[in-house]
Amino acid sequence: MIFKASPSPRMGHTVTAVDNTTYIIGGRGGPSEILDDVWILPSVGNTWSKLECCGDLFRPRHRHAAAAVASKIYVFGGLSNEGIYSCMNVLDTKNMQWSVLAASGEWPCARHSHSMVSYGTNLFMFGGHDGQRALKDFYSFDTTKLRWNKENTNGGTPSPRFSHCMFIYKNYLGILGGCPITENNQEVTLLNINHRVWFCVSVPLLSQSLCVRSSSVVIKDDLVILGGGASCYAFGTKFSQPIVLDLHSVESMFKYDRNKDGTVQRRDAISVVELSRDEQNGILDHDTKLQDACSGSLTDSSPLVLQLGKTYAKLAKDIMKKFGWLDLSRKVRISHDNGHVLFPINESFCALNAEEHINRNLDDSCTFGESLVFSEKKLVGDNLSLQDALIFFSSCNGSVMKDELAISRKPSKSPQTIMKELVSSLLESKGMPSQLLQQLPARWETLGDIVILPKTCFKNPLWESVSEELWPLVAKSLGAQRLARQGKIMPNGTRDSTLELLLGDNGWVTHYENGICYSLDATKCMFSSGNRSEKLRMGQLNCRDEG
Repeated sequence: MIFKASPSPRMGHTVTAVDNTTYIIGGRGGPSEILDDVWILPSVGNTWSKLECCGDLFRPRHRHAAAAVASKIYVFGGLSNEGIYSCMNVLDTKNMQWSVLAASGEWPCARHSHSMVSYGTNLFMFGGHDGQRALKDFYSFDTTKLRWNKENTNGGTPSPRFSHCMFIYKNYLGILGGCPITENNQEVTLLNINHRVWFCVSVPLLSQSLCVRSSSVVIKDDLVILGGGASCYAFGTKFSQPIVLDLHSVESMFKYDRNKDGTVQRRDAISVVELSRDEQNGILDHDTKLQDACSGSLTDSSPLVLQLGKTYAKLAKDIMKKFGWLDLSRKVRISHDNGHVLFPINESFCALNAEEHINRNLDDSCTFGESLVFSEKKLVGDNLSLQDALIFFSSCNGSVMKDELAISRKPSKSPQTIMKELVSSLLESKGMPSQLLQQLPARWETLGDIVILPKTCFKNPLWESVSEELWPLVAKSLGAQRLARQGKIMPNGTRDSTLELLLGDNGWVTHYENGICYSLDATKCMFSSGNRSEKLRMGQLNCRDEG
C-alpha cells in the first residue's frame, strides 16, 4: 500500500483509534525535531491526512500518553526541549479543536514515558519518569467530572517503571515490561479494576524479550506485543520478537462473584495450572474447605495475623512478600507457645480466602483445613502462580485470627541519619563548624565491596585534618569495608577513572551484576552503573565453553 502523503518518520508518538479512524499525535523526528502535528487514517479509503486543528495551543512533545473516550482524545504529559509537561490536552475529533483542561483533584506531577488507558468514562495512568526517577503512582481521571484521583489499591503494586506497556482486558488492567530492567521482567501485573487488587503472573516467555518501548494491543483474548528493545554502544542492540499471550488463561486464575449484599466472593479456576486430573480434583475439593473454613469471624477493623508452624515460616514469608500479602507496618513475631509464627497480613490476603469480604465475628478464628502434601520445590522460583501459593497456605494447618498485640515496626535509622549523627559528634569533639554537615552525601553507589561517594561531598579542606577518624565513621554508617570518592572521567580514548580511594588498601574489586563477574582496578578503570538493559541481556547469554 503506497500513500501519496503520510506522517514523517518519528518515534515517541501516540496512536489512538476513535471509531474507524486512527490518529497519530506528536513524536520526535530527531534530537531537535519535536513534533506537534496530528495525522489521521480512516479505515475507509486508507488515505493519510494531516489535520489543521484549532483551539488552544498544543505544544510539540514526545513520550506523552493518549487515550480516547467517546469522540475525544486525552493527552497527558510528555517531553520537549522546553521540559516535561503536566497538562491535560484534549482533542475533540468532531470539530478538530484542542483544549487544555483545568481539572480538579490530586493532579499528577509532570512526567514522560508513562502509560494511560481508557475504561468506560475513566482514564487510568501509571508510572513514567519525572526527570529524576521512575514513578509508580497510579491515577484515575473521571472524564465526566473532570477530576483526578490518586488510587489506593491492595496487593503487589507494580514496581516503579517507565516506557512500559499497559492494556485493558475485560475488567482487568495489565502492566508489563519497561525500565529499569529487573529480575521480575517476566511478570505481568494485573489489577482487578472492580476490586482494586493487584496480582502478579509469571510469564516465562517474556524473559526472552526486552519489552521496553514496546507496543501492545488486545485482540479478542490475545495480547499482542510488538517491537521494543534497546541499543547500546558497548553491548550492541537487542530488539524483541513479536509475542502473543493468551489472556483468557491468565484471567481464569482470578474469578470473582459479587453477592447480593455487595460483598465479594472468589471462584477459583484451575485451567492455568498444569496438573493431572487427580491433582485438580484434590485442589478443588480442598479449596471448597478453605472457603468454608474462612467464612466466619473477624471484623474489617481488626488487624489480622496468619498463624503458621515454624516449619513453614521462611517459605510462607517469601510467598507473602512476593504477592504483597504481608503487612510491613507490623512485626512478625513468635506465638506464646513458641511453636508458631504470627504473620501480619493485609486485607487483600483475606479477600482471596473468604466467601465474604472480611465479614466475620470477633471471637472465632478461621482454620484453613487439613494438611496436604505439597512439594516445596514447586514453590521455589519465579514461576509460582497465585493458585499454587493459595494451595500452599491451605496445606499448612494455618489459621487467621485477630492480632491482639498489633506491634508496629519501629522505623529504623537511615544510613544518612547514622552518618550525620556520627560525623556531627566528631565535629563537635574537634571544635569544627557544624555547617560542614551540609557536605554530607545524599546518595552513593556500590561497586563490589567499595562504596563510592559523589565527587561533590567532603570537599572543604577542613575535612583533611580529621580524615583518619572521618572515613571509618562514614564507612561504618554505610556498612562498607572500603570507601572511595568519584572523580572526573578522563576525556581520553579509554575514559580512564580518577576514583580516589579514601579507605582501603587498593582499588581492585570483583563485582557481580546480572550473572556477569567483573574484575577491575576501580581507581584506573571506569565502570558505568548504566547500560542496565544490555548488561541484563548479556548476562542471560549462554557462554559455556567459550574462551
